[in-house]
Amino acid sequence: MPLNRNTKSNTFQLLGPGLLFAGASIGVSHLVMSTRAGADFGFGLLWALFLVHLFKYPFFQYGPRYATATGESLLDGYRKLGKGVLIFYFILSFVVMFTIQAAVTIVTAGLAINLFGLTNNPITWSFIISIIGLLILIVGRYNLLDNLMKIIIIILSVSTITAVLVAVFNTDKTFNFAQILPQGSIEISFLIAFLGWMPAPLDISIWHSLWAIEKRNDNLEFNTKKSIFDFNIGYLGTIFLGFCFIALGALVMYGSEEKFSANAGQFAHQLIGLYTENMGESMHLVIGIAAFTTMFSTTLTTLDASPRAMSKTTELLSNKRNSKLYWIWISILFIGTMLILKYFISEMGALIKLATILSFLTAPFYAIINFLLISGKHTPKEWRPSLGMKILSYLGIIFLIGFNVWYLLNL
Repeated sequence: MPLNRNTKSNTFQLLGPGLLFAGASIGVSHLVMSTRAGADFGFGLLWALFLVHLFKYPFFQYGPRYATATGESLLDGYRKLGKGVLIFYFILSFVVMFTIQAAVTIVTAGLAINLFGLTNNPITWSFIISIIGLLILIVGRYNLLDNLMKIIIIILSVSTITAVLVAVFNTDKTFNFAQILPQGSIEISFLIAFLGWMPAPLDISIWHSLWAIEKRNDNLEFNTKKSIFDFNIGYLGTIFLGFCFIALGALVMYGSEEKFSANAGQFAHQLIGLYTENMGESMHLVIGIAAFTTMFSTTLTTLDASPRAMSKTTELLSNKRNSKLYWIWISILFIGTMLILKYFISEMGALIKLATILSFLTAPFYAIINFLLISGKHTPKEWRPSLGMKILSYLGIIFLIGFNVWYLLNL
């Protein structure tokens, strides 16, 4: 239910879009890629985890900052910078939205197979999960997402921290924290994919701006200062849990002969086994529910956010408002996702790799556009970046472009 505008809200009630950001981020990038990073490189990619969070930070933060300072989304701002910017965003989003949705849904389906059984068919489970997600969005829309995410993040955090602590106390391995720069095309491609989706693709800043406006409409106390605080809580959570998943991969699988399977069901079995190996079989159900809930939250938030962004973009490009556009785009996303999973499931590994690499290659575009928008005349002066944030933004743009060039030179 909407928060009472006449009642002073406490801090917990004011949290929302930042946790949705965390829920959308803590999915494939954490459960899959961070765990693989630990399994393959030990603690050697911690530098990548911390640097990419540092240098992406300002561009993610500019989403809720701009939205609450101006009352409009980043997409409205992109339109003010030029119709070409919005068209480019529309094309990029349309290219990757189906693959991203298919990726998070198939991992969720694999966890459902491991947890619930019923059928071992990942396509059937993907369909069931998507239908459940659609029903939740039809019934609850933003308010249900907002409230549900607080519970999900608590469950995930407690279970993950517990697993890491038990793993630390149970291991007799000695680990080298020397940092590693991956070599060779396979390792470099993994690093770029890791950077591309850690903690998330930069276009999620657009989703965040849309969620921030929804939150502000429900609660007038959700101002710019509080939206930045809310974002910081969610962002710190993505960093911490990213470290936790790298640690789990390193503590349990690094140096072993076991390799993660590309099959969704088998991967889910290995992932849950990674927890239960440290916590005991009695914790299998608890960990299974936590992992499934994590991926389901990602599936649900992306199912809501992509159509929300695409419908807004369509309105801005056509200069026509249409209340049905959200449902049209959510239908398009659902059908496209199911078609990919039905006809290209054997190629999911390659499609996910393509989507993650494309996310990183396009990151400089979103970084530059977000920075130009927040620093320009369309943002009130009091909410334009400080000198420190400007310096960090310049360094972030250099970092993103530099790694793009390095990757392209090593193809």
